[in-house]
Amino acid sequence: MPDLDAILPTSLRAISSTARLGPDVPSLIVRPEGEALGGPNRKIPFLLWMHGRTATKELDPGRYLRLARAGIGSCAIDLPGHGARKTDEGQQPERILDHIEQAIQELDAVILGLASHDFDLDRMAIGGMSMGGMVAIARLCQPHRFRAAIFEATSGNWKAQHQRQFFDHEATARLDPLSNLDSWREIPVLAVHSRLDEWVRHEGQAMFLDALRARADDPTIIESLDFDETGAPYEHLGFGRCSNAARTREIEFLTRWLA
Repeated sequence: MPDLDAILPTSLRAISSTARLGPDVPSLIVRPEGEALGGPNRKIPFLLWMHGRTATKELDPGRYLRLARAGIGSCAIDLPGHGARKTDEGQQPERILDHIEQAIQELDAVILGLASHDFDLDRMAIGGMSMGGMVAIARLCQPHRFRAAIFEATSGNWKAQHQRQFFDHEATARLDPLSNLDSWREIPVLAVHSRLDEWVRHEGQAMFLDALRARADDPTIIESLDFDETGAPYEHLGFGRCSNAARTREIEFLTRWLA
């Protein structure tokens, strides 16, 4: 595990720990600073979060601090080939689909390990950015216990990613969430995206969200926060000057659905 003293701000180190969960998955666990959302003596509602390609679980500590201050825990994991599991080959874009499929298979065991940290498996959300969001969306096409989901700069319409050559692959047709919605269970979703995203097509994700709404008993629980322009690199890596608006909306969303 990395030295948290060298990576995380002091305020986050005080409420953080690391563990190897499930099949030896490096995980950063953050507990609320005060009472958990819902009152004293309650188990901790939490967000299971996954980073994007070439990033690590320690990225964006402000996210975890905001969640903790709202009484929500978080568990961020290193995806296969990344972070404490980094390999040179694992960083190659051609491995993204292999890593997505492996991560999907690891998540249930990771979640079971969080029960020993007083995390509430009946009040959990899942989310991720870019590659991590693709893991989250694909996992939601299988039976699960999640109560809500947050997707950042990602897509459930993988065939729309044909401009990224590594999505021209057998696994795309097999795992593509848009082609597997028969097993989707209706839960609240918040999708945050820049309309100018150069790496993950906004149009493809919008099509996926429209498909969710078309199937939903209550389409209003499928929410979108779309920015016309953020100033972020490639309009993909974070949300630039719009990051505060994105984080504020996400905290409100999770507080509403995990309370």
